[in-house]
Amino acid sequence: MKPFEQFPANSKAKIRYILTDIDDTLTVNGRLPAIVFVAMERLQQSKRRVIPITGRPAGWCDHIARMWPVDGLVGENGAFYFRYDSRLRKMQRRYMKSETERKEDRKKLEKIKHEILTKIPGCKVASDQAYRETDLAIDFCEDVAPLPMEEVEKIVRCFEQEGAQVKISSIHVNGWFGDYDKLTMTKILFEEAFHENLEAIKSEVIFIGDSPNDSPMFTYFPHSVGVANLLRFKGIIAHNPAWVTKREAGFGFAEMVDELLL
Repeated sequence: MKPFEQFPANSKAKIRYILTDIDDTLTVNGRLPAIVFVAMERLQQSKRRVIPITGRPAGWCDHIARMWPVDGLVGENGAFYFRYDSRLRKMQRRYMKSETERKEDRKKLEKIKHEILTKIPGCKVASDQAYRETDLAIDFCEDVAPLPMEEVEKIVRCFEQEGAQVKISSIHVNGWFGDYDKLTMTKILFEEAFHENLEAIKSEVIFIGDSPNDSPMFTYFPHSVGVANLLRFKGIIAHNPAWVTKREAGFGFAEMVDELLL
């Protein structure tokens, strides 16, 4: 990984889309600093599109799409995208699976939830679970004392043994049923909302993240960036980003924006 301050000037000029994780990429200790909100506004003012790509729940994503300076977002690790049209004052919601399929998946996830809570002491259902529509989030360090990675991996195996997809974020283990991830829905968003073929324009896109569940995005985008706290997952993450910021979390994101807009 190279320091982002070395990102080439000719590449900066070509960037039109900034895709970003939220937790520990935009946030600092669970909060969104003013400098990050301003950085997103600056990107939009420079005619670049800002699109969070997150594991956070549908309820949060509805708020973010309406209230933040963003051009849409992908939520629950690729289960949907939301995009708010401020001119028409209308929310566009696009899900990967039907409402009937989501209800059936919820029954299977309930079974997995009880197994995990029984087998792995110290974890709990994430505090944002009530606002989720498609997945199960197990908290291992957001509102509980941090669990050792060995215990986190036990949570992962509980999902996998039931045939669920599973990803580790910086705070949760997320499990769901369906052959999709953040990248799958991002491609659909670009095609349907922006009328762009993501494969054809990916050199005009930056993705920035901080954890193992961002690995498919790091692999796909040539201009992928990790905030400095990504280094805590060294040896666990499947594919490292091309670039890394000097600062951690939201301050690393703001650092990247400062460099882009020089």
